[in-house]
Amino acid sequence: MFSHIMVGANSIEESKKFYDAVLGTLGHGEGTLDEKGRCFYFTDKGIFALTKPINGEEASGGNGLTIGFAARSTDEIDAWHKAGLENGGTDCEEPPGWREGATMKLYLAYLRDPAGNKICALLRG
Repeated sequence: MFSHIMVGANSIEESKKFYDAVLGTLGHGEGTLDEKGRCFYFTDKGIFALTKPINGEEASGGNGLTIGFAARSTDEIDAWHKAGLENGGTDCEEPPGWREGATMKLYLAYLRDPAGNKICALLRG
């Protein structure tokens, strides 16, 4: 459905360190910087990218926005969460764990990146 997702970063270096760590726990390689200073994480299913806002204003997390990353195991999600906290992320919502909704059971963990963007790692049960 999506070709790419790009989020704002106030410091590409700080955000790249964070995302290299959390995405690395999910089996993705380090981000690649382009000539404009943006950072890209390429996969066969899409692209995740970091950029300083082109309007020159500070980056901020979108109110109501959450970007979810697919995981293969609960251990992978726990490592993702730990790596995020150790690399400039902050905890948000409940601790990593199983949650049940009306239609499915999910193992989830949430973080805010250095610019305040809310992200999640998810495993369907």
